[in-house]
Amino acid sequence: MTTVNRQVRLAKRPIGRPDDSTWEIASEPIPDPSDGEFTVQVDYASLDPAMRGWLDDVKSYVPPVQIGEVMRAHAVGRVVASRNRQFPEGQLVSGQFGIQEFAVSDGRGALVVDETLAPAPTWLGALGFPGMTAYFGLTDVGKLEKGDVVLISGAAGAVGSIAGQIAKLKGATVIGIAGGREKCAWLTEELGFDAAIDYKAGPVGRALRAAAPDGIDIYFDNVGGEILDAALGRLRKNARVALCGAISGYNATDPQPGPSRYLSLLVNRASMTGFIVFDYLDRFAEGMEAMSDWIRSGDIVTREQVESGGVEAFGRTLTMLFDGANTGKLVLKISDN
Repeated sequence: MTTVNRQVRLAKRPIGRPDDSTWEIASEPIPDPSDGEFTVQVDYASLDPAMRGWLDDVKSYVPPVQIGEVMRAHAVGRVVASRNRQFPEGQLVSGQFGIQEFAVSDGRGALVVDETLAPAPTWLGALGFPGMTAYFGLTDVGKLEKGDVVLISGAAGAVGSIAGQIAKLKGATVIGIAGGREKCAWLTEELGFDAAIDYKAGPVGRALRAAAPDGIDIYFDNVGGEILDAALGRLRKNARVALCGAISGYNATDPQPGPSRYLSLLVNRASMTGFIVFDYLDRFAEGMEAMSDWIRSGDIVTREQVESGGVEAFGRTLTMLFDGANTGKLVLKISDN
């Protein structure tokens, strides 16, 4: 086995879109675990839009990644050395291991991965933070009820694709917004969405009026910008907007304008609430149980787009998120094992 641990570290903070100069590949000896720790060989890493926000030196829900630090990431890997009885050698685990080939953990925040339920990449998607984001964003923030009309932007992504399926299972009418004919076909033909709007094909507002002539009860927002405005224009009385993300503006160099149709919230006695999945850590067992049952029964379809190339491919793979080049959960294969 190699004795070198290759890592992706933040070289400088990007202005706008991250590029090759944002990152550096560093090497150091594979770390040995101390008492209560274990060393994991990272197999797969989760790539998420939120990573872009972690690069800016601004106050947020988590501290920014510091210059010279290993890039933060949720990952799955196998324990190769252990001094922690809960995580023996050979065990597959998930945790905040970062974009590197090996990591040391004391077990806090780490979970045992059950490969009999789903393959490792699924534990970074439907059974990871994206799945829990979809679950709690709909059930708690969106207060999903049977018969609701639910609109989801970024619907072909890791969170949106799961959110739409949960809404259907709960008896809602579901409309997804995605980029491209192929993604829209996937939503309706494989995932069971009632309708899909291709934002690349024409004005979203016009398409939304046709798809939801009587308005919407829940808008699950992953993109912000003009699509958020279009959704606000279709709210029903007592509608709920769950603000999950705003990927349309993540690489912007100027402050992004707020929604121009915000008075729709007043007129319709609606609510717009931002949420972070980390707020629900103490309830993950609830979400994991529900998601596991749905995956086991086949009611939830999962899709992971696994890109190869190891740590060197991290930078170019991350930008796929901002180009809309992924369908489902984007995962980077780190190890060749």
